[in-house]
Amino acid sequence: MIPHDTHLRIGSLLFEGIDQIDLTGPFEVLSRIPNATYRIYAKSAAPVRDLNGLWLTPDASLADAPPLDVLHVPGGFGQEALMEDTEVLGWIRQQASGACHIFSVCTGALLCGAAGLLKGRRATTHWASLHLLRFFGAIPVNERVVIDGAWVFAAGVTAGIDGALRLAAELRGDESAQAIQLQMVYAPEPPFHSGTPETAPPAILRQERQSLRAITARREETAGRVAAKLGITVPVTIGD
Repeated sequence: MIPHDTHLRIGSLLFEGIDQIDLTGPFEVLSRIPNATYRIYAKSAAPVRDLNGLWLTPDASLADAPPLDVLHVPGGFGQEALMEDTEVLGWIRQQASGACHIFSVCTGALLCGAAGLLKGRRATTHWASLHLLRFFGAIPVNERVVIDGAWVFAAGVTAGIDGALRLAAELRGDESAQAIQLQMVYAPEPPFHSGTPETAPPAILRQERQSLRAITARREETAGRVAAKLGITVPVTIGD
């Protein structure tokens, strides 16, 4: 836990094609952390659209971001376009090197992996991309939230709220995190038990795998190139 009188600088990465709830779900938690400043950073100060067309506006550009105490890297289909973006990957590496905590949500883990930061780490990401973590030297863990030292990984989309609450507890203690959870009235009661591959009806799972087949194939191809650059040998059979 960080002393309460220590001011925290918390920053999230924003990019075109982000899944907005990877950003805005954790925002609801991180922006409520006591004695902290929360800001959003992107390649430029221009607004961008999330993968479903929602406009989002950063506070400042990557170049104008101060050294952060907490770095939040969201995911979404737009992550794929940044996997070999030297500016973004360099910024993630630089900020992660001085941060006390790094928080990855969904396929934000793949960006952290492409930045060379996941070797030997236990990590998670969206279920459709979990097998890709091996391309970056990570140890895939099929759990909703995974903590590895200073790193917090959330599996995908709504899991970002769970991960952010775990992070809030790491930063300010359980009582602060519980107060934030109460402010948010975060007490999920999903109408269906279809939120994981293990609980979803087989027909729904097949349908969703098919809908994600194209982006998953592109991610696998890109991950292979990144693995080669990182000098990582990927197992011949990793499954999906």
